[in-house]
Amino acid sequence: MNWVQDLLTNPNSIAHIVALYSFVTAAGVLLGKIKFFGISLGVTFVLFVGILVGHFGFTGNPAILSFLQDFGLILFVFCIGLQVGPSFFSSFKKGGITMNLLAVGIVALNITVALVMYYALQGRVELPMMVGILCGAVTNTPGLGAANEALQQLSYQGPEIAMGYACAYPLGVMGIILSLIVIRFICRVNLTQESEEIQRGEEANPHLKPYTISLRVENTALNGKNLLQVQTFLARDFVCTRIIQEGHMNTPNANTVLHIGDLMFIVCAEDDSEAIMAFIGPKVEDVNWNDPSYQEKPMVSRRILITQPNINGKTLGELHFSSMYGVNVTRVNRSGMDLFAARQLTLQVGDRVMVVGPQDAIERVANLLGNQLKRLDHPNIVTIFIGILCGILFGSLPIAIPGMPTPVKLGLAGGPLIISILIGRFGHKVKLVTYTTMSANLMLREVGLVLFLASVGIKAGENFVQTVVEGDGLLYVGIGFLITFIPLVIIGMVARWHHKINYYTLMGLIAGSNTDPPALAYANQVSGNDAPAVGYSTVYPLTMFLRILTAQLLILLLA
Repeated sequence: MNWVQDLLTNPNSIAHIVALYSFVTAAGVLLGKIKFFGISLGVTFVLFVGILVGHFGFTGNPAILSFLQDFGLILFVFCIGLQVGPSFFSSFKKGGITMNLLAVGIVALNITVALVMYYALQGRVELPMMVGILCGAVTNTPGLGAANEALQQLSYQGPEIAMGYACAYPLGVMGIILSLIVIRFICRVNLTQESEEIQRGEEANPHLKPYTISLRVENTALNGKNLLQVQTFLARDFVCTRIIQEGHMNTPNANTVLHIGDLMFIVCAEDDSEAIMAFIGPKVEDVNWNDPSYQEKPMVSRRILITQPNINGKTLGELHFSSMYGVNVTRVNRSGMDLFAARQLTLQVGDRVMVVGPQDAIERVANLLGNQLKRLDHPNIVTIFIGILCGILFGSLPIAIPGMPTPVKLGLAGGPLIISILIGRFGHKVKLVTYTTMSANLMLREVGLVLFLASVGIKAGENFVQTVVEGDGLLYVGIGFLITFIPLVIIGMVARWHHKINYYTLMGLIAGSNTDPPALAYANQVSGNDAPAVGYSTVYPLTMFLRILTAQLLILLLA
């Protein structure tokens, strides 16, 4: 039976390490599905199972544990960056600016409360442990990884900060949801009125949303002018998908000449529609655009999937669909959202474009764009590992900050995160295909996360029970709750009373500012609409970036 003993206890055995991680991960994920008061901790339970097995002496070679911890962290943050990259910069537009500023306020207040508690306790809690408590209080695992990585740069030999994280995390999840309930009570929120407000579309973005309209040309100044000249005069982007001239319907292009009385079917941004009507002519309600008597060739509309890598990064204007193929693109669906097909819109692999025109012309466009779903089933491994390599190089660059004795490095968390965000947004400019199916991204991300959490838990387990029972574990729990609760209630009231943000959107904003899926699940359950998801996705990219970066900077600047 020596082989059993070797499998269970030999810290240098590869079989022991794999078996240990498999058990910790499987048990943690299964236990994480159990709900307490309707809330589950999810995959984070892997950390607690790791602590448990570490407490009972099941561990591994420290070098192997550190490698798996760091590699898991890199995979996790890189996949997060790829996911949020395309929307990272656009989230600052229009109403997103206010929401992101509120999220920044939450991050800043979290740090402020943590530092106030640190100085008020007069050194009873070390700064690295306070950062661990902060990461647990805001339920941000990547921040814990960044802080750990920064401590490695400083050759830190103190207690594992994961203990502070583990103490603060459970009540952190509860504190976020409790803050939502308290804000609802203080601000006297009427859920019925909030739902009606959402239904009226007050949260929609009228510039991105495609809008269709039928117009009759009555502006005499347009008689004899072509479509390109009209768009230039109007200084508004629109697509004319079909036009009826002298009783015949066809697909117009930039050189199509307009005449008084022509009927145009136009797709534009919703907030541009009034200006376009005022310039071209009145709206017409009784036109049957599917009437076969108008059509020399049957007009069809079809969604085409972009799978050709050589289309990645090109704008709609560069492809000349109207003049070369006789079709018009009316909208582009990206990650479930319909975007107006402006000429300057950059296309990416994975986009679905809505094309209108004759059947034979649409088939030619489909061949040009690819439209082969199987191509998207294969992950772009080259892009992932080129990005990781560049991220590690970038994270290793020393950055000199005045007043600091040693340069700061973004490290294995900050470097890959920033590079992955940039690749997700601008990778097409250097011919990198960044499209990855949501399932593939989620798989890599979850594998990285469980490797990181299992490693941290196993390493922290040896001293965890002693710290909680005999040490300051209950103090960590109390500090964590204050870090979670105070900023959310303050910013929540500011968002409601000053910025008049819809309560359902605010729920998503608060969940996103803590990058907390359980809180988002609670918000979705309460709301029954998409508003929490909109708020969550608007602030999530910037918040995730700030959580990772500030956790590291707190260690490097103050420790």
